[in-house]
Amino acid sequence: MLRISQIKRNAEKGEQGLKRAAAKELRIREEEIQNLRICKRSLDARKKPELYYVYTVDVEVNDEEKILRRCKSNKVTRAKEVIYAPEQSGTIPFKHRPVVIGMGPAGLFCALSLARTGFAPILLERGMDVDRRQEMVETFWQTGQLDERSNIQFGEGGAGTFSDGKLNTAVKDATGRNTFVLKTFVEFGAPEEILWLNKPHIGTDLLREVIKNIRKEILRLGGDVRFEAQVTDFEIQKGQLRALIINGAERLECEAAVLAIGHSARDTFALLKKRQFSMSPKAFAVGVRMEHPQHLIDQSQYGKERGTLPAADYKLTCQLPNGRGVYSFCMCPGGYVVNASSEEGKLAVNGMSYHSRNGDNANSAIVVTVTPKDFPGDDVLAGVEFQRKLEAAAYEAGDGKIPVQLYHDFCKKQVSESLGETTPSMKGAWTFGNVRDCFPKEIGDSIEQAVKVFGRKIRGFDRGDAILSAVESRTSSPVRIEREKETLESSISGIYPCGEGAGYAGGITSAAMDGLKVAEAILKKFKIK
Repeated sequence: MLRISQIKRNAEKGEQGLKRAAAKELRIREEEIQNLRICKRSLDARKKPELYYVYTVDVEVNDEEKILRRCKSNKVTRAKEVIYAPEQSGTIPFKHRPVVIGMGPAGLFCALSLARTGFAPILLERGMDVDRRQEMVETFWQTGQLDERSNIQFGEGGAGTFSDGKLNTAVKDATGRNTFVLKTFVEFGAPEEILWLNKPHIGTDLLREVIKNIRKEILRLGGDVRFEAQVTDFEIQKGQLRALIINGAERLECEAAVLAIGHSARDTFALLKKRQFSMSPKAFAVGVRMEHPQHLIDQSQYGKERGTLPAADYKLTCQLPNGRGVYSFCMCPGGYVVNASSEEGKLAVNGMSYHSRNGDNANSAIVVTVTPKDFPGDDVLAGVEFQRKLEAAAYEAGDGKIPVQLYHDFCKKQVSESLGETTPSMKGAWTFGNVRDCFPKEIGDSIEQAVKVFGRKIRGFDRGDAILSAVESRTSSPVRIEREKETLESSISGIYPCGEGAGYAGGITSAAMDGLKVAEAILKKFKIK
């Protein structure tokens, strides 16, 4: 197999003529290519409005050595694919089935890996299955009636279920976990294009079906899945896990439990502190969701109307004179701002897109980095209280609805009275409120200044009628649950912190990869009885 990189094609024509271009690079006839597979596609907009897709492809041909010697191009190399293959070398027999706590991407991929190696894991999820969860979330958006155990943050699929379903990651991985995660998503129903798009995404509508299919496979392989089953305590003897307490009543014996609880499991964080787990506060980011007309972003990024091209995205970052870093986060082209609250009297927002990304607005979090120095006191859970304070202010600002403020009013620190040309695209009721007042002064000032900087990068980004809503507070976990470097166990033997909630991932793909990594650690220690 030969790999050809940097094949440029007119973006409007897409894959048309791609095989012919590959043959030209190899200096062979087109019919000599037995098979061609796209490995990666990215968009080159440096000469907009002339746009190009840049492809990397793998091709099957005869006489590879002869072709490599003849073409003498640094664009052509041998294709090297790392096959993910977890090692099974454990020696300690399991007395009880391993337990995975949480059914977000970290928990699901960990459980799937264990199930495929015959370990028949038990999955515990405090929330509901994805279908009932969808009904609860829709009811919340329509009525404001919140279920604190099953909502946008909790339930089958985790917080990422109601998001854009973005699958790009900055994690460098030589083991093949990243490719394995993407291939697994495709195996269970995701579109094949996620294997080669530079910025792959599934969309919340398709992701729900993929998650159900993964659950069905775990069950088929002998696993057990239990919804509305929250771990409310740990039974620990001499620094070793002995059992889990479920819903305050049931005792489940186990010697290995994966703690994939998600970044919003604040009650579990408090329990871990009580049980003296080694934890530390960590930096995260807070800010607003900001909406613009999607056509404005398309025009800026493409230099023209997008036509048949996908809704354009962006990634923005700046370092302000006050030392604060501000950046866009979880950008949702053609998406919606959603009420993502999980506690009564608190309000958090997030972004969500369907697979088509055909909504009127683009939205993104514009967030400011905060560190433990910003948190009140020195308690390990001070970051949680910092989040709660912001969310309580947002709830008050909107009287339980999403508070909305136009950017020019955000700068003036006054409540907006009417919309401009842009109408909010939101899931959940909204109202005008003073978003600026939800934040400490330095954070509010940083958002205002950063948007002005971003307006020099994307024309119209700082338009006065851009819509800001609050509060984006769940960008990542506010704590890290410490784990051993080699065994990946916590300070309590037998408990494996995992994924975004434990502080070891930042998104769907990296969380899934960490789930695989923890499964590998279990396979190296234990064997089937």
